[in-house]
Amino acid sequence: MQFEAKVKTNSRKFAIRYKNGIVIHATQRPMHNKVNIEIIKELSCIFNRRVWIKAGMQSHNKIIEVDGDENEILERLQSIV
Repeated sequence: MQFEAKVKTNSRKFAIRYKNGIVIHATQRPMHNKVNIEIIKELSCIFNRRVWIKAGMQSHNKIIEVDGDENEILERLQSIV
């Protein structure tokens, strides 16, 4: 399943919110791919699935893909936000 997300960096803690779309608050600074690594690591823990960034590796707007059943992922995503 794919979804679009806007990423805000240098936050106090990692969080996922919904405000005119999915917004991911990452704690890392956007240097040396640290934010992308944090997003993949945290979302993998949240969904217990393989996660990767399909597009937007150097952008605040990303397309994220999560491996697995779409209904289960949507349910988990809605419970988080």
